[in-house]
Amino acid sequence: MRWTRPRLLLVAAGLGLCVLGLTFLSLRHGWSRTFSASETLRGLGAAAGLGAELEEANGQTILELRLWRALVAIAVGGGLALAGGLLQGLFRNGLASPSVVGVTAGSVLGASIAIALLGGYGAELVPRDSVLFTPALVTGCAWGGAMLVTWTVVSLASSGRRLSVPTLLLAGIAMNTVVGGVLAALQSFTLRDAEVSRAILAWTFGTLEDRSRPQVFLALLGLVLGCCTVPFVRRELDLLATGEEDALALGVPVQRTKALVLGTAAFVTACAVSVAGQIPFVGLVVPHVVRGLFGRAHGAVLPLSVLLGAALLLGCDLLQTTTLSGMGLRPGVLMSLLGGPFFLLLLLRNRAKWSAW
Repeated sequence: MRWTRPRLLLVAAGLGLCVLGLTFLSLRHGWSRTFSASETLRGLGAAAGLGAELEEANGQTILELRLWRALVAIAVGGGLALAGGLLQGLFRNGLASPSVVGVTAGSVLGASIAIALLGGYGAELVPRDSVLFTPALVTGCAWGGAMLVTWTVVSLASSGRRLSVPTLLLAGIAMNTVVGGVLAALQSFTLRDAEVSRAILAWTFGTLEDRSRPQVFLALLGLVLGCCTVPFVRRELDLLATGEEDALALGVPVQRTKALVLGTAAFVTACAVSVAGQIPFVGLVVPHVVRGLFGRAHGAVLPLSVLLGAALLLGCDLLQTTTLSGMGLRPGVLMSLLGGPFFLLLLLRNRAKWSAW
């Protein structure tokens, strides 16, 4: 089937309605109680300042907490999928993603260091009355860690002005190992402080529990700013698909495009990780599925990846709270169970093409 613009718009509208439907179900169903449809709509209107609250103040609080959780799932899932689509387009390889290349690990390391600082370690570096004791500190450290790992991996994979994709993936695996060791050392160092150690451990597994308005804002900020860059890179990424030399001949500012795509992917990932912790494979699975179903034009791949990523993480979280509630799986663990086999299948399907590397 040839995916014309009207058909792609219908697909986008369908995915948007799917996200809205999953959001409504996430508000209705949870671990503590189930709201009726009318209660959900009334509570949602009250949260938006458009109507009366639920009769129970406790019920209104529960519904609003579910709303923040759902919005964070939407922003984080969409942001990670967008970052994955950007990186796969830039590196011209379906294996590139924030988690595989190491951007996610760098973000987790930066966020974990910030958590340790907020927990009292290095108090002389960050005074307790400093304005840095906000979610912005975690986001800033996560972004710094993401950018540092991204720069290191790209530098290792570059020779002159050429970027080797096999070397990039190997460097990403190596950096994931190095960062994993540093995280283990940090956890060992903070082990005597149960609260800080537990917070860092929870971050490595991912969490959507007890989200608040500022965290929703940070996650949405990363997603919105990332979406704002799409019009400036979608054509360039399409032209880069044939190689950097051809793209340069067609007038693409390759170095500027690389910097914009890498910076955007790192920032979006940092915002997502700083709010929800490490949730792997969303950035790998979603863009690959979208590209296989709807073609390779980034003007369609990137927006549809955002919508499908939001629907995927929101759906997995709804599955966790309704069907798998007794198992206590973190979203990062659940996505690993889904994404790991997909990654292996992707390797098997393309091993003939990649055997020449």
